[in-house]
Amino acid sequence: MQVLQIRPTEQVDVNPDQLGVLYAQLGEAGAEDVVCRAMEELALRMAQCDRLYCGREWVDLRKNTRSLIAIAEQIGMYSVARVARDVTHCLDAEDQIAVAATLSRLIRIGERSLAAIWETSDVSI
Repeated sequence: MQVLQIRPTEQVDVNPDQLGVLYAQLGEAGAEDVVCRAMEELALRMAQCDRLYCGREWVDLRKNTRSLIAIAEQIGMYSVARVARDVTHCLDAEDQIAVAATLSRLIRIGERSLAAIWETSDVSI
């Protein structure tokens, strides 16, 4: 018997115009600070989502996922925000299979979006 491993890939939606707005409003140093902090917070919260899911802590998972939406939108990661909304809808519907699927998608898209911002902007930490 052969086992086929599927590795889904999805298009990420990082809006460079949103980053441009941040740079125009805050200047280079201020925008880089905001973007770096947001990227760090997103990475931490995505890891926390996984931990909360494994612990079946649904209320905290919903709160954590909701916080991802605002952070992602602030730096133009619209696909991350959209999928985070999908996770909250699945949690509200108490559909555990859908939660597992959409949370996996959120983490996949989040990681790819973080990499895309890191590669496209000259962010230094």
